[in-house]
Amino acid sequence: MSAPSLPRDAESVLKLAARSMFDLFSSMSEGMMLVDRGGRVVWINDSYKRFLPALGFERAEDFVGKPVEQVVPNTLMRHVLESGKPILLDLLTNKAGTFVVSRIPLRDDSGEVIGVLGMVLFDHPETTLQPLIGKFARLQKDLDEARRELAVQRRAKYTFASFVGSSPAAIEVKRQARRAAQTEGNVLLVGETGTGKELLAHAIHAASKRADKPFVGVNLAAVPETLLEAEFFGVVPGAYTGADRKGRDGRFVLADGGTLFLDEVGDAPTALQAKLLRALQEQEIEPLGSNKVIKVDVRVIAATSRDLKALVAEGRFREDLYYRLSVLPIRVPPLRERLSDLEALAENLLENIAARTGMPQRELTPAALAALAGHEWRGNIRELRNALEQAAMLTDHARLAAEDFSAILPRAAAAGAAMAPAPALRPLPQLIAELERSSIRSALEATGGNKVSAARLLGISRNTLYEKLAEIRRMSV
Repeated sequence: MSAPSLPRDAESVLKLAARSMFDLFSSMSEGMMLVDRGGRVVWINDSYKRFLPALGFERAEDFVGKPVEQVVPNTLMRHVLESGKPILLDLLTNKAGTFVVSRIPLRDDSGEVIGVLGMVLFDHPETTLQPLIGKFARLQKDLDEARRELAVQRRAKYTFASFVGSSPAAIEVKRQARRAAQTEGNVLLVGETGTGKELLAHAIHAASKRADKPFVGVNLAAVPETLLEAEFFGVVPGAYTGADRKGRDGRFVLADGGTLFLDEVGDAPTALQAKLLRALQEQEIEPLGSNKVIKVDVRVIAATSRDLKALVAEGRFREDLYYRLSVLPIRVPPLRERLSDLEALAENLLENIAARTGMPQRELTPAALAALAGHEWRGNIRELRNALEQAAMLTDHARLAAEDFSAILPRAAAAGAAMAPAPALRPLPQLIAELERSSIRSALEATGGNKVSAARLLGISRNTLYEKLAEIRRMSV
């Protein structure tokens, strides 16, 4: 750029110096090009022409005049043109090889960017800059591995095949969950602890259009209340004392495009509930310490073992948030309502335990199954897994007997002994049917014969109760 205040001879010297520098760069570099303000290649020097065949061009005329990103893959010339900021040292890799390059914006007398000068400083950096390239390659490899690991962690771990069971209750919950997977509505999974709510959340995501996007989960009961807001919405650098200097993305940003699983959402503190509602309604969040709104695209699956309607009535859970979450409510049945699945569940869990621990595969005797069927299973499938794993670790026998559960589930073992008299054992389905009939009779007695109240007490629908009563009558004929 000329300086108007300089005498004419000094201005000539500046122009000569600029020309000399340009010629020097052209002769010393391994290749040089110019692009205009529109991003088109307007000139290349003779040295650059040797890269053309590898880039797919036989003649310079076919190369010059094209948008630079069309003829030079992975180039950042357009970025320099738009930002006006130089990139003095960079690595460029494309079909022609790996190069150390420099990119400098060119300005007119008014300071406006009118083009970019690009130079290839080294065309064989693997030999000329071996230490630098080696370090770069190692860092790139570590970054790629970290990205792959993170992608694996954020994929759904389970599918509907992982939800074991063929009982009417299991079939119905899978039917509802499959239907939910085909929609974009928020899902609320309601059920006792240990019933498989998280597994179903993974399965719904895996069967949805978002399956190739992240699945990000957070258990609200496991995160300290003071950290929940940062956990969900992220933190900008230096937002508060002790905050990460680089800042941190929240779960909404990490789940962008995919599914966010809110486990034990009933434990969300009141202050967080309002912000969650806004994030769900507007699909936008504001990180801590920032006044910038970030748009997100997140489908939410929430789960709770608590009675959210009761919490709403008590004023401990926002009614508007409840309705926003329960667009598609699904009740996950407890194990006692699907005891006919017990044998299949036990077999599946014993396989998993053997694979994870390296112990031999165990089986259950009929007496052991009878004992397990007589237990209350307040902890549901999680409790069943724990009982099976303990029993497997405490015996060397290939088959687990009722007595192997005597110390773990004393009431169940006693029930199993009573329900399985020697020497003949009755089939498990018969035992389960007897247990169902006994439970139904007790419920009807407790409610004075009111079938609606009895169904509610049993945790089943009125139609299901009518079906079971009809079945009992048929068996009695």
